[in-house]
Amino acid sequence: MSNNFFNEEEPTEPAFPHEYNQPGQPPQEKLILRPQASKQGQQPPPARPHQAPQPARPYPAPQQAQSPSQAYQGYSPASNQSQQPYNQYAPQPNPGYPYRQPGSYQQPGQVPATPPYQRQPRRRRGCTIGCLTFLVLLLVLGIFSVTTFQHVMAFGSQITVDKTRSPLSTDNGYMNTANRTNLLVMGYGGGVHDGAFLTDSLIVVSLLPQSHHTSLVSVPRDLSVQYPPNSGQYTKINAVYEFASNNGKDMAAGGSAATQKIALVTGMDVKYWLMIDFNGFKKVIDSIGGIDVYVPDSFNACYPKNDNAAVDASWIKAQFNKGMQHMDGATAIMYARAREPLEVCGMGTSQNQAELTDFGRSARQQIIVKAVLSQVKQASTWPRLYSAMDALQQAVHTNMSLADLAAFTLKMDLNDPKSARVGLSNQNVLVDGTANGGYALLPANGDWAAIPPYIKQHLYN
Repeated sequence: MSNNFFNEEEPTEPAFPHEYNQPGQPPQEKLILRPQASKQGQQPPPARPHQAPQPARPYPAPQQAQSPSQAYQGYSPASNQSQQPYNQYAPQPNPGYPYRQPGSYQQPGQVPATPPYQRQPRRRRGCTIGCLTFLVLLLVLGIFSVTTFQHVMAFGSQITVDKTRSPLSTDNGYMNTANRTNLLVMGYGGGVHDGAFLTDSLIVVSLLPQSHHTSLVSVPRDLSVQYPPNSGQYTKINAVYEFASNNGKDMAAGGSAATQKIALVTGMDVKYWLMIDFNGFKKVIDSIGGIDVYVPDSFNACYPKNDNAAVDASWIKAQFNKGMQHMDGATAIMYARAREPLEVCGMGTSQNQAELTDFGRSARQQIIVKAVLSQVKQASTWPRLYSAMDALQQAVHTNMSLADLAAFTLKMDLNDPKSARVGLSNQNVLVDGTANGGYALLPANGDWAAIPPYIKQHLYN
């Protein structure tokens, strides 16, 4: 046979059976195994002659005739070890995969290595445990989410005076226009004592939703206004809510009357209002971990030990020094409301009495509002808001839906340097005067029409 088909060092040689060697068809190879010499120096046995009828096979005889390509399928050296010589060119399985590396097959006559211990059952068990754990976590989170959602919905229903309105309802488009949205925030002492529903804090939060520009306009509580309208009777503006709500029994009527009067005085389109009980507000500040407040000027004042003088009419000294301070709820409310000089309670002479005017108080109240909103917007505060809702539920009342109030709050930006802080005082459009035999603030020169242009001029800093 030609050297093209036979090599003395090659244990196999091609053979061309007659049935595959028809004229016009290319020859098809089939391997015939020939054992090598067992000892050095011995010549390998001569190759067997060409056998067309029954060519030698290194594989088990199939039950039916197979083509050469089919002859390789299903072959296993391990299962044919005792009958056939080892063929190094036949496809070899890897019983140790994926633990046995390629090329590490057993030699002829060697018992196949037992594959390492299979870990699939343990992995399946681990996967099952992991999946169950994941499902349990999803269930817990789902229950928590449902519980939180129900709690939020209950909170929204409680603070909205319109009980027919869903907490998730909204005034279509009011936050997507270029027009200002104005919210009157009123703070009152609460409780059951006289004057519990006098709104000692009146701040209009004016928002441009698209730019987030926010301005605060403070109206002093001692401003004398005519109420009821066209009645010829005058009272301080902080009493309008008390009269209209019948001492808090009808919050919707009181809030509506207060916004109408504030809109008339300021010339601003005020439709929305929010009431805050100072006692509840104090709990809210505590629930969010207190607030950081920068005190711009040092001052001191007398402060009532109890809001209800019938319970305790004594005084304490309130002292605030210039600089950054962390305040709890009680301290923050004291800072916002203190107004009596030390001479009133016989504790000496007050420092910086300008801070004790109604205008000084209005400025401090704006500082507290800014500090609270800044704290609420911090991500570290969000886990505490769940407990803060319990305090707010009893302290806050509004004619806005919860969805609108949340959108309004998120749009506000009091840290913008262009945010304006406007305070009506006897230093601009008001003058000191008397009404009903007591101190009151009146429009300068009796000109109410001068107030709206002044606010408009300073509304954008």
